[in-house]
Amino acid sequence: MRRFIYLDNAATSFPKPPQVTEAMIHYMREVGANPGRSGHRLSLEASGIVERAREGLATLFNIPDATRIAFTMNATESLNTVIYGFLNAGDNVIISSMEHNSVIRPLRHLEESSFITLTIAPCDNKGFLDIDALPGLIQKNTALMVLNHASNVCGTIQDVRAVKNAIGGLPLLLDVAQTAGCYPIDVEADGIDFLAFTGHKALLGPQGTGGLYIREGLTVRPLKRGGTGSISEKMQQPDFLPDALESGTRNNVGIAGLGSGVDFILGEGVSKIREHEEILCSALLKALYHVPGLTIYGPLRAQDQTATISITFDRILPIDSDQAVGGCGSINLAWMEEGTPLPEAGDILNSQYDIFVRVGLHCAPLAHKTLGTLPEGTVRISMGYFNTIQDVENTAKAIRKIAER
Repeated sequence: MRRFIYLDNAATSFPKPPQVTEAMIHYMREVGANPGRSGHRLSLEASGIVERAREGLATLFNIPDATRIAFTMNATESLNTVIYGFLNAGDNVIISSMEHNSVIRPLRHLEESSFITLTIAPCDNKGFLDIDALPGLIQKNTALMVLNHASNVCGTIQDVRAVKNAIGGLPLLLDVAQTAGCYPIDVEADGIDFLAFTGHKALLGPQGTGGLYIREGLTVRPLKRGGTGSISEKMQQPDFLPDALESGTRNNVGIAGLGSGVDFILGEGVSKIREHEEILCSALLKALYHVPGLTIYGPLRAQDQTATISITFDRILPIDSDQAVGGCGSINLAWMEEGTPLPEAGDILNSQYDIFVRVGLHCAPLAHKTLGTLPEGTVRISMGYFNTIQDVENTAKAIRKIAER
């Protein structure tokens, strides 16, 4: 069987470290019980597994109190918990023009219900937020800013500390779905008030895991209420973390795997992971930079982005063409029209080269509007820690072949 090249890590990382699978199998075979619900040995062991995962995440993000982390199913649930549980009628919210639908859809729902107003801060055609514009966007009723730490479309990384300095005391909800585990995050130094993360991407855990950090002094209304295993004599929801936000039986076997993934990251070191992904990103950018008929979106500098690159294929037109310049934020500034259709390019990579990428809008139409890639989207190549330089070379060769078509 031919070896495939997996380049869809921005959606879900693959493969996982072997110990992630082993931790989940151990939980299912040897533990199995519900943590926090009983006093027997297996329940206590399950509780220990969950709490060690929580402590590992606290270490990774420099969170001083691990109980400020509540486990969720994914970053989407974490974002919704803050959006629906922190905002009040009449509030204004600021977001960037590079946000994912996990942010846009709940906020649009509240806006269309006349519950809040929404302000979209501009980003340039490489995806960078105009930080200088932020102070002028803050209104008397602005209650929250939501920011995508790194774009899932083109990898652009925002300067969180500069953003926090610009907005002052305004609470910041940071979506780190693309950076948690592969880029340094320090909630204290970065001034992060809410941190929404998912477990199945660069944290190397299984799907159905994630979490939410809430800074001391801030509270949110629970998205759901029910059994927590604590103060069961009361019919009211607990008001302390993490119990207030962890009703019902969690994906504890998944949390066991997530905890193991975090342990792997702490053992390797985020700086080592980041360095490897920068090398891969830089190599692919260099290999594709001068390919005729190819447009690359984003910063085009490995140090300014995650290992995610978006491209389109364009056919060069005669110099006197009256066609518009294609691909805002691109390196290919020739007059162009659409070349190989993106679904066809993705199918060629998949069927002929066993290279797995994602094609389309990547659940981020607002970001594509900013980049100038609506309505078709892009071919997204997202590398991870377990990809190699050989993967990059083989992928670049395949893309050059498609561009030559």
